[in-house]
Amino acid sequence: MSGNDASAVTRVVVGVSGSLNSVTALRRATALARRLGAELWPVLAWEPPGGDPAARRAGGAGPLLEEWQRLARQRLVSVLYEIFGTERPGVPVHAVVVRGAPGPALVATADRETDVLVVGTGRRGLRRPFAARVSRHCVSHAHCPVLAVPPSPLESELLSVHRRNTWHLRLDTRGL
Repeated sequence: MSGNDASAVTRVVVGVSGSLNSVTALRRATALARRLGAELWPVLAWEPPGGDPAARRAGGAGPLLEEWQRLARQRLVSVLYEIFGTERPGVPVHAVVVRGAPGPALVATADRETDVLVVGTGRRGLRRPFAARVSRHCVSHAHCPVLAVPPSPLESELLSVHRRNTWHLRLDTRGL
């Protein structure tokens, strides 16, 4: 963005799920919102377990959907508290919980040309195919600039430590 474009940014919308990638994106989005004097819009998208067809089979709307919505709000509040604690992030925050798939929900929320959408990218391969799918959707469909934040270097370190500490035990299944 050029200097003139940056002054027009009014909202920084960021996908938040609680994953390490989304926390990294939230931190980057917060710093960007501060720098631009924009509002921060953390968005947690949720879908009923098994999707809408499963929700309809389980009785449709009502108490179950309300509980899932409540749990989604609770998760978003929990992530924001983990990141900011009792400190204010230094910009106005409008936390949003949206029912829907993450990619389309983020694109629908960041619907202004003056928005910037921030998403975590995840790693290639089997460990993070979902995050990559969300970021690709956002980059392909958003009508505003998208900042795709690479995974935290901490994630690589954690995976490396996990691999080193994983024990490969032979199981004797004869007695089972």
